[in-house]
Amino acid sequence: MLVQVGLILAGLVIIVLAAELFTNGIEWLGQRLQLSEGVVGSVLAAVGTALPETLIPFVAVIFFGHKNGESVGIGAIAGAPFMLSTLTLGLCGLTVILCSRGGSRTSELALNNVVIARDLRFFTAAYTLAMLAVLASPYVYVRYVISIVLLLFYPVYLWKCFQHEGEVGEAPEHLFLDRLFKCGSDKLRLIIPQIILGLAGIIGGAFLFVDHVDDLARYLGLPVIVLSLIITPIATELPEKINSILWARQGKDTLALGNITGALVFQSCIPVAFGVGCTKWNLDNGTVLTGIVAVISGTAYMYLLRAKKLKAQYLMCGMLAYAVTIGSFIYLDWLDGGLEYLKPTAEEAATLQGAPQKAAPPAHASTPNQ
Repeated sequence: MLVQVGLILAGLVIIVLAAELFTNGIEWLGQRLQLSEGVVGSVLAAVGTALPETLIPFVAVIFFGHKNGESVGIGAIAGAPFMLSTLTLGLCGLTVILCSRGGSRTSELALNNVVIARDLRFFTAAYTLAMLAVLASPYVYVRYVISIVLLLFYPVYLWKCFQHEGEVGEAPEHLFLDRLFKCGSDKLRLIIPQIILGLAGIIGGAFLFVDHVDDLARYLGLPVIVLSLIITPIATELPEKINSILWARQGKDTLALGNITGALVFQSCIPVAFGVGCTKWNLDNGTVLTGIVAVISGTAYMYLLRAKKLKAQYLMCGMLAYAVTIGSFIYLDWLDGGLEYLKPTAEEAATLQGAPQKAAPPAHASTPNQ
C-alpha cells in the first residue's frame, strides 16, 4: 500500500511541475501572438487542459458501449461542468484568501468582468439546453438537432472571444526552456515544445494519479459512490485546478478564472453535444441534480460579476454547494438499501500488500491415494 501512496504523490508532483511548465508556456504564447488574457485563459489554457480528459467519454461510448461504456461516458460528460462550476471555482477563492493572508497578493480579485461573465453566459445557456434535452430522450431526431445547436455554440463563442478587445497581460517570468538555451523567451521554437512538454507531463501525471487512486480506493474498500462522484472526478479535473491555483497565487485572476470558465464552455458544448447526439441521454435524477446545481452556480457568479460584486469569499460558496450535493447523494444512496462497497480482487489485494501471489493449483491435479 505504501508503494501506491508513493506513486499517487509522485503523480501529483508531476502534475504540479508540468502545470508550471504549461502555464508559463501558454502565457508566453499569448505574449508572442499579442493575445489578451481573456483569450489565453478561456481558450488556449482551457482547451489545452480539457482536451485530454474529454477523450474519456468518447472512448467509453464508442469502444466500450457493450460494457456500460455509455453510463461511464455520460457520467464523465456531466461530472466535469458540476465539478468545475462548484469545487474548482471554490478552490480558486480559497487560494486567493490564503495567499492574501500570507502577504503574497491582495484579497481583491483583479478580473476582467466582461470576459468571465461572457464565458458564464455561454455556459449557462448551453448547459441549460443540454438539461432540457433530457425531455427529448425518446426522440432521436430532436436530440440530433439539439446536438448540432450545441456544437455551433462553440464557434460563436470563439468568435466573440477573439472579437473582444482586451489588454495583453504583463510579460511573465522567463520561459523555463530559455533558462537552458538562452535564446529568448519569445521564440516559438522554445514556447511550443515547452507547452507540449507541460501538457504531456500533465497527462502522464494524471494517468498515474487516477490509476493508483482507483487501486487504493478498492483496497481500502471505499463505497462505490465515493469513487465515482468524488475521487475520480477530482482526479480527472486536477489539471484545471492546479493551473488556476498557480495563476490565482500570482494574482493573475483573469487567467485563473478564465481557465475554468473557458473549460466550462468547452465541456458544455463539445462533449455534451456528443452525449446528446450519440447516447440515449436518459439521465438519472442524481445527474440532473448536478446539472441544475452547475447552472445555478454559473448564473449566480454571472450576476455577481455584472454587478461587480464578486469576491473570493463568494467563490468559496461553490465548495459548500459541492459538499452539500455530494453529501445528499451519499445519504440518499445509503437510504436506498445501503452503500455498495468496492472490493479488490485477490490479485489487486496481493499487489497492494506487496505480497507474492501463490500459484494456482493445476487444473487436473491428481489426488493422492489414501
